Amino acid sequence: MKVLFLGDMVGKPARRAVAKFIARKKKKMGIDVVIANSDNLAHGRSVTRKTVEEMLSLGVDILTCGDHAWDNSQAFDILQANTMNFVAPSNLSKIDASLSSKVFEVAGSRILVINLLGRIFIDKEIESPFKAVDELLKKNEGGENIKNIIVDFHAEATSEKKAMGEYLNGRVSAVLGTHTHVQTADEEILSGGTAYITDAGMSGVDDSILGCDKDAVLKQFLNDTPFKYKLAEDEKVMLQGVIIDINKKNGKAVKIERFQERILVEI
Repeated sequence: MKVLFLGDMVGKPARRAVAKFIARKKKKMGIDVVIANSDNLAHGRSVTRKTVEEMLSLGVDILTCGDHAWDNSQAFDILQANTMNFVAPSNLSKIDASLSSKVFEVAGSRILVINLLGRIFIDKEIESPFKAVDELLKKNEGGENIKNIIVDFHAEATSEKKAMGEYLNGRVSAVLGTHTHVQTADEEILSGGTAYITDAGMSGVDDSILGCDKDAVLKQFLNDTPFKYKLAEDEKVMLQGVIIDINKKNGKAVKIERFQERILVEI
């Protein structure tokens, strides 16, 4: 099973680029499943029903989220409705973990997708992601016992991400970091058959600062003012992520490679 995992999608430019890529290359590249992080999908913050429906209709199979999940109340409504392939961090306060770690049937395979939020440098009320994932995996082992397990660990600190990778080594198919929007060059198959990367990167405007307008971000740093989202708008969009080959029978990853592709879109 070949899985394409895309890093944080930032606003409309990313949505248009991902749609264009999937339409042209998903089948050609033999990709069975597309999973994408949607923490910045709706103009940089969280999701709306419209943006989730848009991405799922265009060929993204599963959407994960992150620390911005509750920035829009529609994200919580989508989870409660439980009718779309969307998950949010299981250890984020006020959420039922059963709604944010789900088994999906895609391309003839059953996949358990778990979304977790890191605690270091994240200003949210968060339970331990290590304890949360233990509970979820224990529940899986005592129930459906799905072998193909993808973990999106939305976290800031590289140390916390590396620790999670080693903690879950051999227990899941992949631990894929998101949140920093900067793709790291440490992709590997760990000793237990778990694919790992500290951060999958970003899907957003290439000429930007993490998908945001460069001048606006610089002014905020220079003037020491609170950060406000002003998304970059440009026709050149960079898609970043990883492509993972997983043995469907035992859930072990056999290959992981970084993915980058520039896409021209209309603005």
